[in-house]
Amino acid sequence: MENVLRPLIVVGGSVVITLLVGWLVDLLLRRADSRHHETPLWGLLRRCRPPLQLVLITALLRGSYRQIGLDVVSEHRASIGQVLTLVLIGASAWLVVRIAATIVEASYARYAAATRDPARVRRVRTQVTLIQRVVIAIVTTVAIAAMLLTFPAMQTVGTSMLASAGVLGIVAGVAAQSTLGNLFAGLQIAFGDMVRIGDTVVVDGEWGTVEEITLTFLAVRTWDERRITMPVSYFTSKPFENWSRGGVQMTGTVFFHLDHSAPVAAMRERLRDILGDIAAWDGRDWSLAVTDTTPSTIQVRAVVTAKDADDIWTVRCAVREQLIGWLRDHHPYALPRISTSPAVLPPGEQWAELTGAAVSSGRNGSGPHADHGGSRAPRTGRG
Repeated sequence: MENVLRPLIVVGGSVVITLLVGWLVDLLLRRADSRHHETPLWGLLRRCRPPLQLVLITALLRGSYRQIGLDVVSEHRASIGQVLTLVLIGASAWLVVRIAATIVEASYARYAAATRDPARVRRVRTQVTLIQRVVIAIVTTVAIAAMLLTFPAMQTVGTSMLASAGVLGIVAGVAAQSTLGNLFAGLQIAFGDMVRIGDTVVVDGEWGTVEEITLTFLAVRTWDERRITMPVSYFTSKPFENWSRGGVQMTGTVFFHLDHSAPVAAMRERLRDILGDIAAWDGRDWSLAVTDTTPSTIQVRAVVTAKDADDIWTVRCAVREQLIGWLRDHHPYALPRISTSPAVLPPGEQWAELTGAAVSSGRNGSGPHADHGGSRAPRTGRG
């Protein structure tokens, strides 16, 4: 009878105590969350209940499994204790990671709710993400090292490794130079505010949005749903365009190459009407002006604004499409064309005034174009 009661008391008691403590902790967290609506910390801490219960039941079993009194337990006492120790270390690491992630996430949520600047929110989000990854990496490394040191053979190896840690550190640093460079570059990006999650960037001629930042690489999602994965050291060693730096509002340009006879004033009025019908235009500013000229065309630039990079692309495309269509339908002469006929010259009197040539008096019946070979049009070449 005792061989049956002891296992039931040890195992059953551990399970009951674990469930009771878990329920009590969850009840306290729910009450704290109902009293403090301004912070989501207490509600988020409820997600730590599973690792907490695992740590508790493992610790109880680790301290009381020898009291079970079964022969199989006595024969494998060392193995069972080793397994419970490994599970306890792993569960403790899980609990630490979950608590740290909960605290960081709650701090970010509170900051995001109190801050209206999207750029600052994205910066804090980037820093929070990298901090979580660093904490997970450190806790995982420490947990694995602690697990290995529970084995007697690994303790001897660990002592030998500590003796040669300096040489191994130098060798590892040389071998992992690029990896360490990316690691420090990731920390520099996180706390140097160079690029943030959600920023619109142009790298290697590709336009996209920063989707993920880790300690070693950065992922950019392009407009056509492709993902460009780049080492974070790229953003600390090469120039790149960050359209979201300093704010999300954008100013865009649309260029037109038109004939010199283009009705610029009418285009300006039409641009104002077009922008009034585009929902993506934020109404901050607009303009249209001639910015350059060539022997065959003029360059007309339209300036528009929008609240973010996505909307500025929509506004630019809509202005380009509708203004070109309006010119085609109402002012086709304004579109660029290639001249294939000679220029029409002015009458003789105007040509003489423009070129400074003498005009005949006409006493012998010859007009302004009269010469020894008869009347002919003036030449336009040299001589």
